[in-house]
Amino acid sequence: MEPDDAAVDAAGLLSEALEYSDRARGHLYAFHQLTGRSDFLVGDAVDALRGCGHAELADRLERELVGRNVIADRWTFQIVEDYDDNYWEPFRRLEKEVRDQVTGGERHLHEARLKQRRRTEGHPHHEAGPRLGD
Repeated sequence: MEPDDAAVDAAGLLSEALEYSDRARGHLYAFHQLTGRSDFLVGDAVDALRGCGHAELADRLERELVGRNVIADRWTFQIVEDYDDNYWEPFRRLEKEVRDQVTGGERHLHEARLKQRRRTEGHPHHEAGPRLGD
């Protein structure tokens, strides 16, 4: 039995929400990598300051900034891991469960139906493609 449009739309909304979570996760990884690179550059600045006779400033930077937690008790990799374990993985699991029950496991069924409605049949570059009859 073909799922009704309202159920497909609901599953599509949840899939779209997961896509936003995927993007947020990507930003967390960018934050993680950028912060790590910044920390290593601070270390390079510490070495450069020592090299030009500013040992006291270098010592202070090394003591107060190099390797510092970005939030209480956490480096960025721990933030990413907590996000993955406590939000992203459960979200993915639940989205798949909804998709399995509502669309028979088909991904992007909402978009496939949208493509079917919006394409110009018989026109080049508007072919139905896989799952839509071509």
